[in-house]
Amino acid sequence: MRLRFLLRPGWLALTAVVFTFAVCCYTLLAPWQFSRNTEREQQNSALEASFTAAPLPLAQLLPAEAAPGPRTEWHLVSITGQYLPDKEVVARLRTVQGEGAFEVLTPLRTTDGTVVLVDRGYVRLDSKSGVLPYAPPPAGTVQVTARARADETDPKNRDAFADASTGGQLQSYVVDSKVVARAGKLDIRPGYFQLDTGQPGVLGALPLPQTDSGPFLSYALQWLAFGTMALLGWLYFTVRELKPGGALTASAETPTRRKSVAEILAEDELAESGHQK
Repeated sequence: MRLRFLLRPGWLALTAVVFTFAVCCYTLLAPWQFSRNTEREQQNSALEASFTAAPLPLAQLLPAEAAPGPRTEWHLVSITGQYLPDKEVVARLRTVQGEGAFEVLTPLRTTDGTVVLVDRGYVRLDSKSGVLPYAPPPAGTVQVTARARADETDPKNRDAFADASTGGQLQSYVVDSKVVARAGKLDIRPGYFQLDTGQPGVLGALPLPQTDSGPFLSYALQWLAFGTMALLGWLYFTVRELKPGGALTASAETPTRRKSVAEILAEDELAESGHQK
């Protein structure tokens, strides 16, 4: 029966690999890239809208201490209050324009008593990979215009720390209002607010992301294509083996018998006698 080759161990292993790869392409890899493309489109839309939209009061953009989301992130907000420099935390292991940096996170108490986290921008590393000296925030009441940002997430959920390696300075691994709140024993509203150039207390203003679509859509289509190619390749070789003369079928129907030493010697003698004639 010609379908017997489908049950051969080698063919079953090949089938398992091909279908596992195709399922991963369709259900994991391509959807992952599609989701990243959707996130990039939402970010670009929010950025482009923020370029022309006027700043809104914090309570109007994010009422009831709502966290920044896809529709509100990057929007400009106007905040009035006083910086709390004694509660400051520095985010480590950052990269800005391809170079190592730290980001300075300073809580700010607004005039209504709410505490928000302000990202004052970045400072570069010194010769020992520590934080270069930077200016403290201005004292007294200030009015800043900042961009609403969603908190980052640390998969290890690490708290801010200070030891000999940080020179006693509080440092964190992510820009997260919850981490700064725990470090300073403050009640900080969700999200943080990134200063632009020229704002009170700003250091090195963080550059805005590029508003390009990125490669994610093409990557998603490539994974779909790879999965389809794997299935079509398996189907092609399956059909080929079902036809007469298939390599697996032929080998199964007419197995090759190894020649004995006597048969090999007899063939050599026969060939030699033929040459002598």
